[in-house]
Amino acid sequence: MVSFIQKWGGFVRFSHTVFALPFALAAMVVAARDNRGWPGWRTFGLILAAMVCARTCAMAFNRIVDRKFDALNPRTANRHLPAGQISLASAGALCGLSAAGLLAASFFLNPLCFYLSPVALVVICCYSLTKRFTDYTHVFLGMALALAPVGAWLAVKGAAVSPLEILQMFVLSAAVVLWLVGFDIIYALQDYEFDKSNGLRSLVVAWGPKNALGAAFLTHLATCGLLLAFGLLCRFRLAYLVGWTIILGCLVLEHWIAQRRSLNWINVAFFRLNAVISLVFFVVTAAEVVFLGGFRWR
Repeated sequence: MVSFIQKWGGFVRFSHTVFALPFALAAMVVAARDNRGWPGWRTFGLILAAMVCARTCAMAFNRIVDRKFDALNPRTANRHLPAGQISLASAGALCGLSAAGLLAASFFLNPLCFYLSPVALVVICCYSLTKRFTDYTHVFLGMALALAPVGAWLAVKGAAVSPLEILQMFVLSAAVVLWLVGFDIIYALQDYEFDKSNGLRSLVVAWGPKNALGAAFLTHLATCGLLLAFGLLCRFRLAYLVGWTIILGCLVLEHWIAQRRSLNWINVAFFRLNAVISLVFFVVTAAEVVFLGGFRWR
């Protein structure tokens, strides 16, 4: 049983949920700040179910459509579908069941979430195809990830969102998009030669590694500016400022590591540092909401 769970968890890279889920939970907490960040067990459980189903569907779809390229790439040839550890039919069934799970969770949340859930499915799945026709595949992936905080916010408030909340959602979503664009460019450095020789597109292929890294640095600078703006819009204080400083330090360290261009170092920059960024953002956002902005300079 344990090996079965490990196999399927590895297939959809369940550990990478740490990138999107903290932002979704942070948005949930801000949306429910009138109740100190807690929307109730029912809404919380449905948000978790929707997040897990959405990400599982997206990753299963990605593995299915990329299986032939994965088989050719030495870095990915041992993934489950190319290696024959999971059948194509099983992967398709998981993708379909996860999509149905997202629709069901959205239905029980509120009508707005249910009406928008098919759009979300299209966005989170179709980014997997963008490497075939655009250099800006990272932007599409960022948009897919940015749906997590928007979805969680709407799960709590439904259509009863104020103009200020719409602005807060927009700023947070833009920050997530740019954060993802930056670190996905860094991650794409690993496949530069493979993508270039197999006709797959990305900013790394189009602009070259050095220029693409420069663009990633600029997007992460913009990310920091937007995260700071989000904190100001939410009237956050000391705890958020401390967390923002940690996030800034992580992004600077990530780019220092990326300059080394070692496969192992890039994996560290991609996974560990970005996991820290998303978790720190959630923790300080939750702290500000739960303690009603009680953190301040004395």
